Amino acid sequence: MNSSSDAAARRAEPDDPGRGRPDVRELADVPSVEVISRAAVMLMSAAAERLGLAEEDPGSAAGRDLDEARRLITALAGLVTASAEYLGPHAGPLRDGLQALQRAFREGSTYPDPPGQGPGEKFTGPVY
Repeated sequence: MNSSSDAAARRAEPDDPGRGRPDVRELADVPSVEVISRAAVMLMSAAAERLGLAEEDPGSAAGRDLDEARRLITALAGLVTASAEYLGPHAGPLRDGLQALQRAFREGSTYPDPPGQGPGEKFTGPVY
C-alpha cells in the first residue's frame, strides 16, 4: 500500500482509533494515579494561565481572569485533597503546586480573601 491508500484505510476503519499511532492507549489501560495526575497538571496549567503567571508582568497579562483562576484552583484543591491517599509520592509535589497557585492568587488579588476563604482553602485549610 502506498501512503495515500494507508490514509484511506485508516479513515475506513473508525473502530480502531489508535491504528497507526503507537502512542495512543486505551483509557482502561492507564493507571488511575496517572489519570489523576494528568488532570491535576491540566488544572494547574490552566490556573497559572488565568493568573497570568506565564507572562513577565502577570498583572497585565491578556488572559488574566481571577474568577476563572479561583474556579480552577478550587477544583484542583478538591481533586488533590480527595485523591491524596492514592497518589503516593505524587501527592507532595501536587500539593506544593496547589499551594503555590493559592499564594499567587492571594498576591495577585486587589482585595485578598481572609485566610481560609481563598480558592480551595475549604479543602486544604488556610494557606498563608
